[in-house]
Amino acid sequence: MSAGAIHGAVTIEEVAAAAGVSRSTVSRVVNGSTAVSPNALESVRRAISDLNYVPNRAARSLASRQTHAIALIVPEDTTRFFGDPFFASIVSGINAGLRRSDYVLNLFIASDDPGDKTTSYVRGGSIDGAIIVSHHTSDSFIDRIAAAVPVVYGGRPVRERENAYYVDVDNVMGGRDATAYLIARGHRRIAMVTGPLTMPAGVDRLDGYREALAAAGLEEGPVEDGNFTADGGAAAMRRILAREDRPDAVFVASDLMARGALSVLAAEGLRVPDDIAIIGFDDSPVATSVTPQLTTMRQPSFEQGEKMAAVLMALLAGGDPQRVTILETELIERESV
Repeated sequence: MSAGAIHGAVTIEEVAAAAGVSRSTVSRVVNGSTAVSPNALESVRRAISDLNYVPNRAARSLASRQTHAIALIVPEDTTRFFGDPFFASIVSGINAGLRRSDYVLNLFIASDDPGDKTTSYVRGGSIDGAIIVSHHTSDSFIDRIAAAVPVVYGGRPVRERENAYYVDVDNVMGGRDATAYLIARGHRRIAMVTGPLTMPAGVDRLDGYREALAAAGLEEGPVEDGNFTADGGAAAMRRILAREDRPDAVFVASDLMARGALSVLAAEGLRVPDDIAIIGFDDSPVATSVTPQLTTMRQPSFEQGEKMAAVLMALLAGGDPQRVTILETELIERESV
């Protein structure tokens, strides 16, 4: 019995590792491309034979692009997906990136499904590749999808994968710059409302906040999880205000959470920024729809979507694109600080 039969289906990544070549080289061999050196061709064929690798339908379609479809997989519930402007910007960017290609975009909101239906569909050969955004540590089904088709992640994967392709923003720098801006404006008791710490973006923005405080010799203020939602931001703000040592500023790790926080401050009769300053993150339409308008860290979500689509198109064409792309954030000054 072969190693593949013992441990499950052999992946194209395992073949690439055994042959000492890139994943795209194995893809070209599988699909009969002549753009492979004789030595690489022999190494891949030997690895395929030794591992008893059987290309799945999705892999065989890479060169011919038989499905002309890619999946955008979002492991969130529908309320979060349709209620957060971040996702609208990401989808717009992906669509722009696909505009000149023959590919169509299929959306999968993998919320109540533990990934079984989505995984079965993707592994059945109906999709050539996938873009996965807003993933959590509990989303183990992502590994099964990544073993079946080329995947590009929106944001650093929750579990580091040696050959993972991803496009992220510099969330640590964004968190650090937001907090440093509050410090430069004279604030010393700075709280934070984080996103879920099961997500790299939530962890990285918190790390940036802590780095800025440490650099200024300031103690960490109250830190509460707002779950990247308006309701979560409101609940986190209530918990912060319930403490005896009330902060004079709050870094809120998304504009949507900041909207919830602002509603609580208004209900408590606290003036922004006179009594307490607020800085958000995203520069989504939410930032200019609230009163006062939010000072915030702009993340280039549209460009992130475009870049993810470009990387996936390059992988599907058998190319070897840059594995990790990090986009910069930018401070946008308005009225809340």
